Order: sequence, then C-alpha cells, then structure tokens
Amino acid sequence: MITQQFFLHEGREDVSLTTYVLSDSRELLDGRLRPGILICPGGGYLNCSDREAEPIALRFAAMGYHAFVLRYSVYMDQGEPYPVGKSMQKRARSLFPNSMQDIGLAFLKLREHASEWKLDTQRIALCGFSAGAHNSAMYATHYQGKDIAGYFQQDAEIFKPAACILAYGLYDYCLLMENPALIRDPFAKGLRKAAAIALLGSDKPSQQLLEQVSPARQVSAHTPPLFLWATGEDSLVPVSQTAAFTLALSKAGIPFEAHVFESGPHGLSLADQATAGSRFELNPVAAQWLPLAQTWLEKRLALPLREIPLWMEQLER
Repeated sequence: MITQQFFLHEGREDVSLTTYVLSDSRELLDGRLRPGILICPGGGYLNCSDREAEPIALRFAAMGYHAFVLRYSVYMDQGEPYPVGKSMQKRARSLFPNSMQDIGLAFLKLREHASEWKLDTQRIALCGFSAGAHNSAMYATHYQGKDIAGYFQQDAEIFKPAACILAYGLYDYCLLMENPALIRDPFAKGLRKAAAIALLGSDKPSQQLLEQVSPARQVSAHTPPLFLWATGEDSLVPVSQTAAFTLALSKAGIPFEAHVFESGPHGLSLADQATAGSRFELNPVAAQWLPLAQTWLEKRLALPLREIPLWMEQLER
C-alpha cells in the first residue's frame, strides 16, 4: 500500500489528502485500473473527525478500492476545543464554498497521479459523514457549476463523482430553519449554531444562501447516484433530512438507495469497535450500512477482474 500525504494549499497544512493506494500485483489486477473512494470526515465544519477518516479508508481498501481521505477547510485548528456556547470570530477558511472547492482540488490531485497509482479517474466515488456528507452532497450537486468547474476553469467531467455514499448528513438547511423544534437537545442546538457560523458566517443567513447550501434543493440531471443512511434516533441531524434528499432524488429520477436504522445516535461511523471511543458508539444493526454500501458500489464500481484465474491462464498456455 502506498500511503502519502499531500497538502492542497500552498503554505497551509490544514487541508490535506492522504492516500491508501493498493499495490499492483500480477495475481490481482495486473495493471488494470482500480476505482477509488474519496472520503470526507464529519465534524460540523469545525474539525475533521479521526473516527471517520483512516478507519473508513482501510475498510474500503479491504474491498479492493484505492482510498483517499480529504481533510478539508474547517473552522478550528487541530486540537482546539469546540467553541459551542462561546463567541465565535468569523474565519474565512471554512466559509462556503471553500470546503467544497477542496474536494475539487482533491479530484485534480487524483488525476495528476492517476497513472502512477493505476487509478480509474472515471470511477471515483465520494463518501461523506455528517458535515462531510453535506460537503460531498454539495459537491455532487454543484461540481458542474461556477463554484467548481467554473472556478477551476476545467471541464465539468473532470470533477464528476461516479457515485456518493452519504451518512447522517444535513441536506436541506431551509427545512431545518422552517422546523427548529426538530432539534430539541441544548447541546445539539449549540453545535448546529456553531456549524452554521463556520460554514455560512452567521446562524441567521439569507434565504438565498440557505437555498444554495441545501443540496436537496439543488438536485439536477447532473447529480450522480447516491447511497444514504441515517438513524431514526439521531438528535443532531433529524432523519427528515435524509427523507427530504431521497424525495428530491426520486423526483429528479436519480438512482439512489437509502437506509434508516431504527436506533443509534449521530456520528456512528462504522458503528463497531474500530471507530468507537465508547460502547455508546457500538451498534451492530447500523453497522450493516457498510456491507449494504459494498453491494451497492459493486453495481457501479466493480473491479475489472479476469474471466478466469491467473493459474488457469498459465495452464492454457
């Protein structure tokens, strides 16, 4: 496995791309190109969670995909405590569309090294969790527009994800603002306010901006297929957010698969001991999202396998 870290902004170390590139072998793909998964951890645009980074990459690598972790622009410095309940000074680096454009930078870096890594650039999927799911969903609904293809002055096809896997994300800010009672937990309210300031510069943004950062309201024919999952007990991001996104996808005719597990808190990640800091984060039922996503991915990103094993090919010669 080739593991490298690239910093995507000159003079900054907060935005990085870490590679988990599988080594080639004659016994495996023998030079054929592998699909890749680009992972965006969550953290409320305040930080990037370690629990939704390397452990996720290693699971996708075990499925046979090249995996990459993007730590995109966020509000806080590494190790800084959450500013919930404290005054927050405006910082430009995490404001929309900066974090989304970091995904575009990552796609360009993947293309730059595609030949070296034997990466199939036509089959790169996005995988995001919480704020990373929102960031990925934003990218999936904006990549062809002025903020990505227009900003980088490149053809939109360069930036198009082949598919997206999204976990417990916020997809409709307008719906959330219209129904504030859906978030009742005081800590969740404070965290949601802090996340809004980090992304939008204000906890009371304009309606126009709310529409713009609501991927459920930006779905178009350009949107790639999506796999979504959430839990019904999530007290931070109401499950109605996943429902709103799936409804928008259905209306637009975009292929999708969605799973809502009955129990479990926000931020489960793999929901097993690999990503759990406490027993609270163990949920064997919700952990089934990963094999479900694997089956769904294989419909779109199946590895280019031989028709018969290598040893049989050698015998026939």
